[in-house]
Amino acid sequence: MNKISLAIFDMDGLIFNTEEQFSNELSKVMSDYGYRFTKDNYIQTLGLPKSSAKKIMQSIYGKDYPFDEISNIARENLNLIAMRGDLEIKPGISKLLDYFKSNSVPCCVASSSPSYVVKKYLEVAKLIDYFSFVLGGEDVTSPKPAPQIFVKCCQLANTRCENALVFEDSQNGAKAAIAANIPLIVIPDMKSPDNKTLLKSLFVAKDALEALEFIKSYMSL
Repeated sequence: MNKISLAIFDMDGLIFNTEEQFSNELSKVMSDYGYRFTKDNYIQTLGLPKSSAKKIMQSIYGKDYPFDEISNIARENLNLIAMRGDLEIKPGISKLLDYFKSNSVPCCVASSSPSYVVKKYLEVAKLIDYFSFVLGGEDVTSPKPAPQIFVKCCQLANTRCENALVFEDSQNGAKAAIAANIPLIVIPDMKSPDNKTLLKSLFVAKDALEALEFIKSYMSL
């Protein structure tokens, strides 16, 4: 195993429990508009570009379903939760970040969300100082599952892709890491990557604590 010289984290569903918390807000807003939220329908949209998620929701609820309006209100509600400091940090994330910090391994975030949102969430949660830099969706021309954002992280950190380590929860994120030839640890959230993708990962962990134990036992920092 190559020595790890950069740890790359996704944010939504990996650092924060944002997918679950957003689904709660989406359910409330949909109810206000007279639509019935189901978790199964929501899970179909996870990890997809906005345009693809919109097509799915309108195929389920009808072409008049106001996707943008409902989603924007739910997102604003989640932002209010984040600004209050009430975003839930996923189990073990703080200990995993502490471990990398104590071993002088730089960390960064590679998210499909806008970088200013990522930074604000991390600042309020008092996690920002763990990360050397943040890349958001606006920093690349080809989003996940394209490998561009992860390759760019390695370039910015001046490290080879094979010496980095990606933490992802989603199908598209996992596929992006695999395409970039970066070792991958998957920590599934609401929607796990498919078995074919999981088999290409280095390790599949139930949470960040289990990922940390794997790193301590089998990887070189």
